[in-house]
Amino acid sequence: MKKLISMEQAANLIKDNDVVTVSSASGLGCPDAVLAAVGKRFQNESHPHDLTMIHPIAAGDMYGIKGIEHLARKGLIKTVIAGSYPSGPSSLPMPEIWRMIVDNEIAAYNVPSGVLFDLHTDAAAKRPGVITAVGLDTFADPERQGCAMNALAAENPIVKKIEFNNQQWLHYFSIIPNVAIIRATTADERGNLSYEHEGGLLGVMEQALAVRNNGGIVIAQVKRITRAGALNPHHVHISCNLVDFIVVDPEQMQTTKVQYDPAISGEIQQPDSVFDVAAWNMEKIIARRAALQLKKGMVANLGFGISANVPRILLEEGLNGQVTWVIEQGAVGGMPLLGFAFGCAANADAIVPASSQFTYFQGGGFDIALLSFLQIDKNGNVNVSKLPGKPYLTAGCGGFVDITTHAKRLVFSGFFKAGAKQSVETGQLIIHQEGKTRKFIDEVDHVTFSGKMALERGQDVIYITERCVMKLTSDGLMVTEIAPGINLESDILAQADFQLLVSPDLKVMDSAIFMENPMQLKLREFK
Repeated sequence: MKKLISMEQAANLIKDNDVVTVSSASGLGCPDAVLAAVGKRFQNESHPHDLTMIHPIAAGDMYGIKGIEHLARKGLIKTVIAGSYPSGPSSLPMPEIWRMIVDNEIAAYNVPSGVLFDLHTDAAAKRPGVITAVGLDTFADPERQGCAMNALAAENPIVKKIEFNNQQWLHYFSIIPNVAIIRATTADERGNLSYEHEGGLLGVMEQALAVRNNGGIVIAQVKRITRAGALNPHHVHISCNLVDFIVVDPEQMQTTKVQYDPAISGEIQQPDSVFDVAAWNMEKIIARRAALQLKKGMVANLGFGISANVPRILLEEGLNGQVTWVIEQGAVGGMPLLGFAFGCAANADAIVPASSQFTYFQGGGFDIALLSFLQIDKNGNVNVSKLPGKPYLTAGCGGFVDITTHAKRLVFSGFFKAGAKQSVETGQLIIHQEGKTRKFIDEVDHVTFSGKMALERGQDVIYITERCVMKLTSDGLMVTEIAPGINLESDILAQADFQLLVSPDLKVMDSAIFMENPMQLKLREFK
């Protein structure tokens, strides 16, 4: 088999100054063995050096699949353009790639994941970059940071605001990769690739096409080899004409902390009884209130964090299957998984390419998005992408900007303050000790969602916390509901850095949310 090579040979194919695109979503689909071989070669030879790395979704994690961390060596990388980066808790050391970004050793950009997939499509078709509304008035806008994560990146802008047809747009400049490192489950002797053990297809087709059409090389890491002609052509996702080299890693992880689970790849269907319901805590209270925004028959996008618990709320209420979940890695339907396996779903109806999923998101084809927040400001702006003190606590924007641009309804969930000690007693929310960190502040550190653009687009936006529910209005954020037991003045209004409006029709949140037993939730039909 002429295309089959060793990991060392694959690493030797990458030249100084190459532009390398990597397909991954944290641990999911990460070609970790190839990246490790590249890092090892650099350690031994100081080559390849000055690479530009493109990661539509983060390559690797902080829990055992190193991904881009293999390459975090001075001189190896010159530039990183990524939708997200490895992230984790403050209890873990800062990844070296983050230290290099913070210390301005490499130029680093955070570009919306869907836009990065679009850039690959346009590179394949030899078009001059992407023109889109995604990112207007967010950190991606050149009137803010223009996607730059540090001073070195700011010196070389990659996006420009333009006017076309009497409207403002962002033009993300063309990026031409000449090496693609992708992953699959099986390769036949000719180089056809199938994905039967994978939890997502991600954007491998767009990445392979971008490289192939611009004269580069495509390296595929797989779990196993089969004979030519053994793969059903309908099961081949990447055809042999797009693949130059194959490397085999029989021990490749399916996703973070998961060697192989056939439910993640849709090979088996699991009964509802195997899924845990959400534990009784403050996060569950917030997720329950978010669940009240749903209707039977809706298609709902789901983000990482507190919102990821909402499907488990419906499961506990006997409503599993009444809402179709769509997540950016490509799963449609089923039960989205939690923790390390987030981004995958068991019992999915379909696993579509992430690139197609993002087209669906960017055009607002779904009914509602359930997302999380780190900070919110007086203009309704939301930050999920950057915390200056410990930047690696967040992965960056990922698909958040793509998802929120044209979403019809948006629900942002999070704690009202960080670090507060609270409990529920006889259905009343009790604050024992106030949190030290305010999350409702005058100006967010990073604008990942623009309240101004949401108002211009007529989007329906609400913010849910354990203490209250707020709605975005043209006059500011308005408190529409408060939790039972909470004092409006001292527990809410006095704990925000800006003036919150109060609805003349202020309500108390449904008391069932604060009881440990199921809420007896019923979803109305969506029309």
